[in-house]
Amino acid sequence: MKFLLKFFLIAVIGILIYEAFAVIRAKSKTTEIFANALKEENIQITLKDISKEKINSLLSVQDPSFYKHNGFDFKTPGAGKTTITQAITKYLYFEKFSKGFKKIEQTLIAWLVITPVISKDDQLTVFLNSAYIGHIDGKEIRGFSDASKFYYNKSFNELTENEYLSIVAMLIAPKDFNIKTNSKNNLKRVSLIKQLLNGKYVPTNNSDVFYGQKL
Repeated sequence: MKFLLKFFLIAVIGILIYEAFAVIRAKSKTTEIFANALKEENIQITLKDISKEKINSLLSVQDPSFYKHNGFDFKTPGAGKTTITQAITKYLYFEKFSKGFKKIEQTLIAWLVITPVISKDDQLTVFLNSAYIGHIDGKEIRGFSDASKFYYNKSFNELTENEYLSIVAMLIAPKDFNIKTNSKNNLKRVSLIKQLLNGKYVPTNNSDVFYGQKL
């Protein structure tokens, strides 16, 4: 029993040390990472290009407490397990990502590295231009601009409300709610999102991200 306890304590200490170094390493390159992510050539959509209504719709679905939380959110109903800050952390800081220790590391970087130094507006700008929204011929579709072109052959500003919401609907599960290959699921989720936005549906807990929809 004592051996197991010692082994457990050593393992915990090892994990804490590893995660501490991961945070320090991330912090040392954060300025460079975001300077690159926010370069003009990497930004197809700025916050000036998107209406307040569209921003509010996106945040209501994807991260309701985005402008209030410190990078993570385990409480807000409908928020799910990954905030916008955590999503861009995954994209910018990890070549390969897996659940478990990487999720802990992702949360720590979002909380201790990104939140203190990167404005919420800059975080949201990066998300709008880098969010994963499906695959085409083995290539990732990243950002709302590319998604608009691929799924609707339109520029972002030409999207109708339903088309925009259909892209938002894909964020939680791009394969299951794919506009082209799972259109029925996507249409149903858009309908549920509209109910969320007009107050007819209220998420019951943090994990209620599908609003009662069964896949």
